[in-house]
Amino acid sequence: MKPYPLPGETLDTFLNGTLKVLQKKKGYRFSIDAILLSQFIHIQKNEKAIDLGTGCGILPLLLSKTTKGRSFIGVEIQKSLAECAQRNVTLNRLEDKISILHQDYRDLRKIFPSGSFDVVFSNPPYRRLRTGRINPSEEKAIARHEFNGTIDELVQVASYLLRQKGRCYLIFSSSRLIDLMVALRNSQLEPKRLQLVYPRPNEPSKFVLIESIKVSGVELTILPPLILHP
Repeated sequence: MKPYPLPGETLDTFLNGTLKVLQKKKGYRFSIDAILLSQFIHIQKNEKAIDLGTGCGILPLLLSKTTKGRSFIGVEIQKSLAECAQRNVTLNRLEDKISILHQDYRDLRKIFPSGSFDVVFSNPPYRRLRTGRINPSEEKAIARHEFNGTIDELVQVASYLLRQKGRCYLIFSSSRLIDLMVALRNSQLEPKRLQLVYPRPNEPSKFVLIESIKVSGVELTILPPLILHP
């Protein structure tokens, strides 16, 4: 795989130029929600983490630079995005820390034993099928709508992959917060920290960031609101 930009791709730099990320000019490109989630996630020294729906690999790439996690796996069902993610790993010489798996996350039970990871994180599709406009770009449509798994299915897989007291980090649409909370508790993932994200003051919340712990006591901390454009 060629690690440098191909026709129709951009090469962007982050973290003061220490991280380079290839993306398509057209098709799926990560946005502010991935950055917000990366800043919300806590990964401790030597922990193993997995990203369900990694896209171009942006979350493992960022977290490999900003945390002391031992290893990261990025799971991506779309072949073109999985290949892009692998090229980004190669471009940044992070093969010793990040592995990319071209796979449907719903099949991970066949690959990993239960409790294999300390941390699971995901920036999943926000929209149910048959709601809202379907983007003509297949990459964007799959990234935004639940074509390949619902939030309930994703949370069930996350719970399976996590060890007891392991942590799950998600960003989701605020309008579906109840769906998310119900799914988490039904899968023994107890919400522990929650932060609502607002575009501007006096506007409705757009995203919710949430940390949950597997098989934990009931106690939720609601953090101060995060306003993107004060």
